[in-house]
Amino acid sequence: MTVSPHKKAKALKPGSRRPAKELCSECGLCDTYYVHYVKEACAFLNQQIAELETVAHGRSRDLDNKDEWYFGVSQEMMAARNSKPIEGAQWTGIVSAIACEMLEQGLVEGVVCVQNTPEDRFQPMPVIARTPQEVLAAKVNKPTLSPNLNVLEQIEQSGMKRLLVIGVGCQIQALRAVEQELGLEKLYVLGTPCVDNVSRQGLQKFLDTTSRSPETVVHYEFMQDFRIHFKHEDGSIEKVPFFGLKTNQLKDVFAPSCMSCFDYVNSLADLVVGYMGAPFGWQWIVVRNQTGKEMLNLVEDRLDTQPVMSQGDRTSAVQQSIPAYDKGVTLPMWAAKMMGVVIERIGPKGLEYARFSIDSHFTRNYIYLKRNYPQKLEQHVPDYAKKIVGQYKLPE
Repeated sequence: MTVSPHKKAKALKPGSRRPAKELCSECGLCDTYYVHYVKEACAFLNQQIAELETVAHGRSRDLDNKDEWYFGVSQEMMAARNSKPIEGAQWTGIVSAIACEMLEQGLVEGVVCVQNTPEDRFQPMPVIARTPQEVLAAKVNKPTLSPNLNVLEQIEQSGMKRLLVIGVGCQIQALRAVEQELGLEKLYVLGTPCVDNVSRQGLQKFLDTTSRSPETVVHYEFMQDFRIHFKHEDGSIEKVPFFGLKTNQLKDVFAPSCMSCFDYVNSLADLVVGYMGAPFGWQWIVVRNQTGKEMLNLVEDRLDTQPVMSQGDRTSAVQQSIPAYDKGVTLPMWAAKMMGVVIERIGPKGLEYARFSIDSHFTRNYIYLKRNYPQKLEQHVPDYAKKIVGQYKLPE
């Protein structure tokens, strides 16, 4: 019997320099013997979204279809929410509901998800959940870089054959690249969109400079009303306008990997559940393939749904924000609040808000890469992202 080549490899030691160097997103692959495949698998050493889309979905995105530049390969999209929300979930708990249902129906033997450490509610702790209770213990986003794939060795050693993995774009790209080596009969991938992640120290700086009570924040999100919503322990919601962020102090908190990422929408997941393409208070669901449809079908009768909508025009707002971000412009809070109110009334909504967010981040990231890693620009920026960025005038 031949031994898989990765079985002879050794995980990198904690704290040692990673192959992607400062662009490492700490996805966890290098914490396992799958480090053997890192040169091909790492999203920051080998961008291969188009090739992996073909493997996962049967085709890569159509570059003549502008919607696919933005949202990737999809069979259908909708806005949805749980008709009976899961208590304490960040939204209404659609991701948790799907994961629990898959375990209860025996479709999978385990779910890779992220709980937090006992000491710190924001410190991610990837686990293989085997019961709905363990899944529910992972509800709420951990807004920090998380080594989700550090459990891959345990999966292979456990003999599990059917698995659900919940993760973000860079993790899922590495997972898809080693999928054939995991010895699984069936892999389900439930993705969440992700942008601007931070280290635990970076998160603290963000909370300290932005929230009135950083120590009581339970979770937060950059929302479609152009405000950051902080939920506190007492249940109160604090709202801070995007335009009032202390950009000049916060420019360095985001991980270099996130500043170099062009997969906000998790192109390689079977099913994506986020919020950015949905109206306020709803979640945005993208079914990318038949496996994703199968997952959504499990909970569809418990969801309120509505068609996706799109309203407004983002382009001038994006163009104006490019130099403002570049120069670290911060508005006084009264002006930021006023601007927030105006934009909420007349600004982009639904899918147009999602395009606004993608355009803003892709242009920023393209500039970052061009200035800091010019040698990577050609190979690392996917063709769809080049088309998106090409719509705008960028500073030198």
